[in-house]
Amino acid sequence: MALRPSAPCLHTVRFLAIGSIASCLLLPARMNAEEIWSGFQNGGQLQVEQLPESWDASGKGIAWKAALEGYGQSTPVVAENEVYLTSVSGPNKETYHVTAYSLVDGSKRWQKDFSNPSPEESNSYVSRAAPSPVIDATGLFVSFEGGIVASLSRSGELVWQRNLVDADGPIKARHGLAASLEQDANNLYVWVEREQEPYVLAIEKKTGKTLWKASGVGSTSWSSPRLISVAGKPQLVCSASGRIAGYDTTDGKKLWEFTGLANNSTCTPIPVADGKFLIGASDGRGEQTAGNAAASNGLIEIKPTDDGRFEVDFAWKADKATSSFGSPAVANGKVWIVNRSGVLYQLDLATGKQLSAERIAAGSIWATPLVTPANLYLFGQKGTTSIVNLDSAKEIASCTTWEDGASSAPAASGGAVLYAAVSAQGTLLIRRGDMLFAIR
Repeated sequence: MALRPSAPCLHTVRFLAIGSIASCLLLPARMNAEEIWSGFQNGGQLQVEQLPESWDASGKGIAWKAALEGYGQSTPVVAENEVYLTSVSGPNKETYHVTAYSLVDGSKRWQKDFSNPSPEESNSYVSRAAPSPVIDATGLFVSFEGGIVASLSRSGELVWQRNLVDADGPIKARHGLAASLEQDANNLYVWVEREQEPYVLAIEKKTGKTLWKASGVGSTSWSSPRLISVAGKPQLVCSASGRIAGYDTTDGKKLWEFTGLANNSTCTPIPVADGKFLIGASDGRGEQTAGNAAASNGLIEIKPTDDGRFEVDFAWKADKATSSFGSPAVANGKVWIVNRSGVLYQLDLATGKQLSAERIAAGSIWATPLVTPANLYLFGQKGTTSIVNLDSAKEIASCTTWEDGASSAPAASGGAVLYAAVSAQGTLLIRRGDMLFAIR
């Protein structure tokens, strides 16, 4: 979500009930909102007009499926009639892949490969093609945890390529890097939260040139940077365990840092309104302060002060709700959070008051939920999707995308894990580590 008033608006944010509406993602040239899914969490805009309401692993409702080269954890991006996604192959993740598929029938259009400048054993404990790409009217931009950042045309020609290891040294991070790219009309934002000297980059899309480099947050993270509107101007917000920081997008200056939370290392901030965003925190992944997770799920507000600084604090905190790896969602004036045991919490958006707590068939979610005017879609990591009615908060359907044991991916690579779900042109795309499914 870039905030440039001269550019046309890609998405209108719906279903929000407090404050001013968050600004929409703006791209350099007009693209129909139904023809594109721009990047991880679609820039924080998770509302779509409609999604299929029934499918199953026997093939009902599944238009096509495509086996992927290697394995990957990133979100697909969609523009017009093509789907683009990344993956990695080799016992030491030697080769990265960018592949384009037809949205109509799943046929492969092209594939571009990159050599990994930082080979590391491929296993389920280290990220594997986890950073999601972004796309706009000018082309496709990809990032890999080994240090590659590149720009490609829609037809797969290389426009420019960067090797961050050559420029800024080796990348070593606990469980690898997972931060996806963020974008505005002109720039890419790359977050390298490594163990030593973490950093954030702004890169000019057109040339691949670094515009600024700033120190990273300095804490463990697998979340992604997110552009948040504050007093009508964009800030790049990065959430790492125990800390959240906001950066000026023009020069990389750190505008504020907030430390009153814990276990916020996996969920990406979800914009709600100007100066307001949701943050999720999990009970797990080895954090020493796991018992503080509930107090770190909630609505955070950024307020400008008269002296040009910013006050940051929780507008409210959840009482009991904790997140899994999937970020919270906003719909129908409510906040929806799924914990690692598969319990769906419904909270009032304005106050944080808990309204309900029900176990769902999907179980724990790793993918970000999607929202239609009537329903909430929760994508369980094992392949079951729960569809929850927004008015009743009751599960009205559960849909399986594959049978248990159906994945060809070896157990060491993570097996059959549902990592992402996106929507475009009436098609729901579900990304497994080794397979892409199109549902209509």
